[in-house]
Amino acid sequence: MFLGVFLVLEVAEFKGEIDKTWRRAYGALKDSTKVGLAKVNSEYKELDIAIVKATSHVEYPPKERHVRKILYATAVHQPRADVANCIHTLAKRLSKTRNWIVAIKTLIVIHRILREGDPTFREDLVNYSRRGHILQISNFKDDSSTLAWDCSAWVRTYALFLEERLECFRVLKYDIESDRLKKPTPGQGFPKAQSRTRLLPTEDLLEQLPALQQLLYRLINCRPDGGAYSNYLVQYALALVLKESFKIYCAVNDGIINLVDVFFDMQKHDARKALLIYKRAGHQCDQLANFYEYCKGLELARNFQFPTLRQPPSTFLGTMEEYIKEAPEAGMARKNSEPEEQDESPKEEEPETEEDEAPEEDETQEERIQEEPEPQPEEEKAQPPPLISTGDLLGLHEINPKARELEESNALALAIVQPGGNNIPRDLALSNIGGTTGWELALVTTPSNHTSQAIDRKMAITRQLV
Repeated sequence: MFLGVFLVLEVAEFKGEIDKTWRRAYGALKDSTKVGLAKVNSEYKELDIAIVKATSHVEYPPKERHVRKILYATAVHQPRADVANCIHTLAKRLSKTRNWIVAIKTLIVIHRILREGDPTFREDLVNYSRRGHILQISNFKDDSSTLAWDCSAWVRTYALFLEERLECFRVLKYDIESDRLKKPTPGQGFPKAQSRTRLLPTEDLLEQLPALQQLLYRLINCRPDGGAYSNYLVQYALALVLKESFKIYCAVNDGIINLVDVFFDMQKHDARKALLIYKRAGHQCDQLANFYEYCKGLELARNFQFPTLRQPPSTFLGTMEEYIKEAPEAGMARKNSEPEEQDESPKEEEPETEEDEAPEEDETQEERIQEEPEPQPEEEKAQPPPLISTGDLLGLHEINPKARELEESNALALAIVQPGGNNIPRDLALSNIGGTTGWELALVTTPSNHTSQAIDRKMAITRQLV
């Protein structure tokens, strides 16, 4: 019985070796056929041949001379038609293949062009990906063997990382890997070089940090399992991903320090976004530390210098949540500015209202002041008030002569009287708009301990993050 099982295993292993040898021969035949067709039919012979040879079925990383030809063909001095043909050829190569070796080598070529190529290639690739979806290979699989199945899963993860890399470039408007860290200014007091996120304004910071964190999430997921872990070709691609993690982490860390500095000046809506970003940064710090421990066992990562991770303090979350409860709403700034505009209109209309209400009171005062007025003829007393001209039908700009006379004779009608007097005007609230009494004075003069405590805590947490 044991002999029969042994024979079955031997036959299966022998059959697997035959299948593997046959697939290699079939792949080499396909590569040679494509090279021959490129020499005869292609308008871009050298470029197409370089792409076929760089993405061949041989289980080994792309040769450097073929990659250099592709980099030269996508340089800035080349016609845009040549660059578009290169992108189209790589996209077609990736979408047509069912072999995991060809797929991963194609992704490696695209990744190297993004890292080492001309910046214009990234823009062309972003524009092409919107139409052709070059990196969306969620349905890719190679079930020819157990190793091929494991590697196919990692190829899909690798493609998602590169796709997220393009999306991050679209949001940031620059490539995070090619960005040079700025040296600290002597007067600023920063001990180390910083990325752009350290000095971003609040609006850009809240837009760019989520994109960087999503890219870091895709990077952490690039952890091969099963047979893919020991495969040399997968480790080569993983080393490229690992190199980019250093600058991504630096950009996120500098952005969190900047976020803490401006957090207590944010409105409630922005403060809630910042709190979610801060929580995710702490969670991703633990995940990235585990990812680095995993990668330290790889042969290709032994010479890497891994950064020292600094997790944002969790004790600061309580202070942030307390501030969100008292943070101003988004529309409060507008509401505070509206009364200044609304208060001007009543002041302009105030003379008109007093002209309408003042005559009854002013007539009595005038009767006391005037001594024995001269008798007037009855015809003059019975005369109606002057008619309003037809040029102003509503009479908005016409002033009654009698009202003007009364106003000039009673110049102290609008004077502010002492408390306890009987001549308190009805619109006294409008006259006290510029004063410092009432609820406005309470709001201005009431001391607040929240700001000083928040600033002290902010300075303490900034020192810990730096």
